[in-house]
Amino acid sequence: MQFGVGVEYAFHSLFYLVDLPPHKTIGIKDIAKLNDIAETYLSKVFSKLRKAGIVRSVPGVKGGYELAKPAEEISFWDVIEAIEGPAPLFRCAELRKKNIFVDDPSVFSSSCPCLIKVVIQDAEESMRDALRAKSLAWLHETVWRDFPDDRKRAISEWSRSV
Repeated sequence: MQFGVGVEYAFHSLFYLVDLPPHKTIGIKDIAKLNDIAETYLSKVFSKLRKAGIVRSVPGVKGGYELAKPAEEISFWDVIEAIEGPAPLFRCAELRKKNIFVDDPSVFSSSCPCLIKVVIQDAEESMRDALRAKSLAWLHETVWRDFPDDRKRAISEWSRSV
């Protein structure tokens, strides 16, 4: 299992939207430059985030992106699902029904699920629950706390100037 780089790009970019003053936005060009990310790729990431209701785009000369809801309401899983999609990580092909030793594949019904599938789906759900338990606000607070004061000042100045 591996999440694409778009997930990392999303988190690093969203981090800088958390503390924006009301009605202040940051453009894709500025975010891409800040993180040294290709602007075209980041635009695709933000398009997915917008469709998922995580960010809102504001058109115009002073337009850009802002969070569409409070950072406390945006979980890690929300961001991952927006970028990667809702498909499960594991798709059972029900190989047990095709096994040469199985005379009657109909014995494998919904009341007799594949144990491999059950274990992996349980693990997947545990992972989702752990990711749902952490929010963008938690990330920002945790990381921000360890930043030296000069970095905090630089970030604040940068976000006011873009």
